[in-house]
Amino acid sequence: MFLLAIALFLWFWFSLPSPLFRTATSTVLEDKSGKLLAARIAEDGQWRFPSNKNASLKFITCLIQFEDRSYFEHKGVDPFAFVRAMIQNIKAKRVVSGGSTISMQVIRLSRKGQSRTFFEKFIEISLATRLELSYSKFEILALYSSNAPFGSNVVGLDAASWRYFGREPSKLSWAESATLAVLPNAPSLIYPGKNQERLLKKRNRLLDRLVLEGIIDKETCELSKQEPLPQKPHAIPQIAPHLLQRAAKEGYKGQRVLSTIDGLLQERLNEIIENHHKTLRANEIHNAAAIVLEVSTGNVLAYVGNTQNEKSSYENDVDCINAPRSTGSILKPFLFASMLNDGELLPTTLIPDIPTQIAGYAPQNYNMTFDGAVPAKRALARSLNIPAVRMLQTYGIEKFNYKLKKLGMTTLRFSPDHYGLSVILGGAEGKLWDITGMYASMARTLNNYTKYNGKYVASDFHAPNYEFKKTQEQSDLENNSVLDAASIFLTFEAMVEVSRPDEEAGWRQFNSAGKIAWKTGTSFGFRDGWAIGVTPTHVVGVWVGNADGEGRPGLTGIQTAAPIMFDIFSVLKANKWFNRPYDEMEQVAICHQSGSRATDICEPVDTLWIQKNGLRTEPCKYHRLVHLDESGQYRVNSDCEDVSKMKHVSWFVLPPAIEWYYKSNNTSYKELPPMRSDCETQSLSAMEIIYPKQFSKIYVPVELDGKMGKTVFQVAHRKASKMIYWHLDGVFVGTTQNNHQLDLAPDEGIHLLTLVDEEGESLIQKFEIVSKKK
Repeated sequence: MFLLAIALFLWFWFSLPSPLFRTATSTVLEDKSGKLLAARIAEDGQWRFPSNKNASLKFITCLIQFEDRSYFEHKGVDPFAFVRAMIQNIKAKRVVSGGSTISMQVIRLSRKGQSRTFFEKFIEISLATRLELSYSKFEILALYSSNAPFGSNVVGLDAASWRYFGREPSKLSWAESATLAVLPNAPSLIYPGKNQERLLKKRNRLLDRLVLEGIIDKETCELSKQEPLPQKPHAIPQIAPHLLQRAAKEGYKGQRVLSTIDGLLQERLNEIIENHHKTLRANEIHNAAAIVLEVSTGNVLAYVGNTQNEKSSYENDVDCINAPRSTGSILKPFLFASMLNDGELLPTTLIPDIPTQIAGYAPQNYNMTFDGAVPAKRALARSLNIPAVRMLQTYGIEKFNYKLKKLGMTTLRFSPDHYGLSVILGGAEGKLWDITGMYASMARTLNNYTKYNGKYVASDFHAPNYEFKKTQEQSDLENNSVLDAASIFLTFEAMVEVSRPDEEAGWRQFNSAGKIAWKTGTSFGFRDGWAIGVTPTHVVGVWVGNADGEGRPGLTGIQTAAPIMFDIFSVLKANKWFNRPYDEMEQVAICHQSGSRATDICEPVDTLWIQKNGLRTEPCKYHRLVHLDESGQYRVNSDCEDVSKMKHVSWFVLPPAIEWYYKSNNTSYKELPPMRSDCETQSLSAMEIIYPKQFSKIYVPVELDGKMGKTVFQVAHRKASKMIYWHLDGVFVGTTQNNHQLDLAPDEGIHLLTLVDEEGESLIQKFEIVSKKK
């Protein structure tokens, strides 16, 4: 008998399943205050939200009065309710009441599909008693509220409240709470839209009961009875559907996700995106995405993964924030900052902007023009392609690829050689998620450098985060970072410049209450438009295009993405600009014309704040001491002029190819005076071949007639009026004057180009012609 008692006790104690409910649940996304942003139906086709421990007080009150008025007095089973039910059933000569407590109903819900027998009733009684030993009364109420059926495919109070009344349970009225309290009693017979009279009678009887119990007054009761019953289910809010979709894919399927989203900002972003979408779709541009990050934490404040379209063919289910797309020019600031950080550049350093061909790769500026040379920060502000490619060639493809990965770019899956120099112009794909996070990490590093008195937080470079409780823990302070504070500050300063080239028609001046560092990008073929904006508190990222990759005329970052970005910033609070990190900077003399560190012969000279690593950059190489005769009109040397009669002048001299384009854009540029006729020619080169470069391979298409196409060869001469004599493989082929270009059609193979000007200076260069057919 003792062993039997022990066995029964053990059975009783371990009889309660854990967890009690194993049914599939909906994936639910909430903003940082707990407001519903979006939800998706459970795998079994039911709207069943994950268990909510905080049931509505009005609903609980109504439920207890309707189902189990002695709920807080019994321990899972109410003998008096059983007797009352038995009497009612005998009088009615059928089962009209089961006498089940709320605890017993929780057990019955967990054992769905079981037949209604006396043995099953005994099991329910036993398990209900056991349930009361492990769960508090309020926990049991929460279990009931989360798993009770409310008609159709709606399960649980949360889902029912949203489906039938379009609001969260805590905001339900007494009438609405009473309606939901009576539904689980007979969900298959009574549900909104059908059997309205029976549902109304049940609800009103419950309201009368609340008056009798002194819970509500008669006036509240009468007003509640005037409220209409729900007629048809409401759609579940879908304020952030793509973030919900992402959360489900990243391991939160069937869970309630409390996010970092600011609900009001999210709704505002939805409006901004849709307002612009109305204009964009007139040009057959159907997709756009935007994200807002909080700089201090990296938390996502708003996440609009795509536009809303009635036609599914526009792929609006695609989360464009997390989709790899061609980056266009959006990576250029990272190269600029990296070169500053590594001491290979100053913001003012002149970068060549001339026709360029590197191993068969010939980048072009958007406007198809050349400046000759341009300061690095202006090249960044104007998004010039040729200077960017030349900077990357200097910095190194492998080093830049490594740096991008360190900064947080996750889409570089191939070797650096696979991308080549084109990576800086969109040759690689990037995610709006990663790139916005990288800019936020830069801003965070700069802020924390000031906050922690010249120290760096090792964990500052991290991916964005959308989980409310998953905040990045601060790591130890360090003396170094992926990018130093001064390089970041100077990069952001360069990005503040809002002037854009003339060809970007449609540009307008955007007014903002505060400074914004920003950059746009446009991919090849007008397939992607990017815009990223940075302030000390927020980073806004925008992508515009077609999810299927179709390009459209006018689909540029400046025309499509930038207006959206600035509209978003207009709803964000303006803040002060970043503090200048003086401890990481030095005030030095900079050559006004070359932008390099000044030498003794540089004039004029500017005094500028640069990054300390900038002290390693090469000093000015373009200023040289020139010896002039007394008239100042001719260069001379000691072989033809007395030294005492010479004027020694510092002169800004650019290489011929750079000078050729630079002087047409800079009227203040003074060409080097000619040598006096009686003086020997000095070693300063007067000519430079622009195209092709030494040992270049030129791919030439074969024409329809089977002959090789022609190639345009180009040379720069300091004195364009000089005559140049052209020779190909030792054979004279022509002369040029003023405009030194010549169309030639060499055969396949290696050739020797020889140029001689009228003063006898010569240039010799080898190149190879490769048939496109080959």
